[in-house]
Amino acid sequence: MPVVVAIDNGSQSTKVLVVDETGRVRAQARVGLRPYATPTPGRSVHPDDDVWDSIVRACRVAMERFDGDPGEIVGVGLCTIRFCRALLRADGTLAEPLLSWMDERVARPHVPRPDVAHVVTSSGYIAHRLTGEFRDAAGNYQGLWPIDQRTWRWSSSPDATGAAGMDRALLSELVDPGAELGRVTAAAAALTGLPEGVPVFATSNDKAVEALGAGLASGGDVLLSFGTYIAAMTVADAPGAGAAYWVNFGARPGQYLAESTGVRRGMWTVSWLRDLLHPDAPEDDLYAFDRSLGAEAEAVAPGCDGVAAVLDWLAPGDEPHRRGAFVGFSGAQGRGHLYRAVLEAIAFTMADHIEDMERERGAVAAGVIVTGGGAQSPLLVQIVADVLGRPVRRALVDDAAGIGAAICAAVGAGLYTDWDAAVAAMAGTGTPVLPGEHADVYRALRPWHRGIRSRVADLSDWLVSARP
Repeated sequence: MPVVVAIDNGSQSTKVLVVDETGRVRAQARVGLRPYATPTPGRSVHPDDDVWDSIVRACRVAMERFDGDPGEIVGVGLCTIRFCRALLRADGTLAEPLLSWMDERVARPHVPRPDVAHVVTSSGYIAHRLTGEFRDAAGNYQGLWPIDQRTWRWSSSPDATGAAGMDRALLSELVDPGAELGRVTAAAAALTGLPEGVPVFATSNDKAVEALGAGLASGGDVLLSFGTYIAAMTVADAPGAGAAYWVNFGARPGQYLAESTGVRRGMWTVSWLRDLLHPDAPEDDLYAFDRSLGAEAEAVAPGCDGVAAVLDWLAPGDEPHRRGAFVGFSGAQGRGHLYRAVLEAIAFTMADHIEDMERERGAVAAGVIVTGGGAQSPLLVQIVADVLGRPVRRALVDDAAGIGAAICAAVGAGLYTDWDAAVAAMAGTGTPVLPGEHADVYRALRPWHRGIRSRVADLSDWLVSARP
């Protein structure tokens, strides 16, 4: 049976899946990324060549675990972290470590340098390492790039090029999801274990690929992605933006996704708290929910006996003084209260963002799909259902972005000629989790939590202005 290899490189780890045309995972591997390096304030990079190194190691392990014939592999789907920027020398090597999405420079025009011959996304860099080609996924170019949102190609406007500080000669050829980026070179095959000559196919940005792998196909659902950055998405008709949302490229050619305001370092906060409260807990996944803490949190009543969390562990760029907080202690609360308070904060905050987006767009989704690390927690999924008052379905496979990358590769390799057929065969969601006994309580608590977030934001501003 033909299989594809899916590379899902996220902010905290790289996952590689070997997937057949029914969506069954035949082998998989995960390699954690090193912590971001912050050489100076405002700068955040992946140290050394960490992203490529993690992909090499994860590919090798997955290929070692694959018990089939490598000749069955018909394609590789490449999905990497969005909003990154790679500055490359003429030979395609990094002129400096990969700029993460949290680096302030990715929101600024590129400053020309004599040692930089190519400016690309993380997927453009990895595609070159795998294939030797300077070709990249059009759907991964969001942020400050001179791209035409309607054509998915480089803008012909000198104003766009000037605003980004990127001469056309610096930029790679763009291709649509499912199109070939190149073929695995002998050098890349020797490092990764992937078969030489296998085609590598473009996907899109990682959030869009995750939505594809979760089966998001219409405005009837909203997808809540529980990753390092938590965001909500639904299918949109065209590019655009509003006060509460912006429109991103989808993972099918010509598709767009409306995306809400999100929570920066969302699930990162959960894993940070887990490590702080239970440092000896097993870490099978970077976002794994600790069983003992989860049991303690389930025993806590909604509202956590007055304790609330505010999730500004990484402040947004337009409000750099905001900080995260726990408030409401009386001495009666324990670890479970803190853990549940973070889960409730995720649900309360994202429910407001989802409803703000829906109100502005004039369309309300009937159902919710959840993906990512947080979807592993039955407690968080139930809290989301209760807070939003809607049924919540979990993607069948934990790594929805990996399945999305596999779908792109399957379409690119010709296993499916139709995107709907590929999604129907390879993706899916489980039984809906319905709002439960605490839905009314959570509905009443939402204004309380909204008020706490507002007052903590005011306090953060005061702390900066009053500090000597």
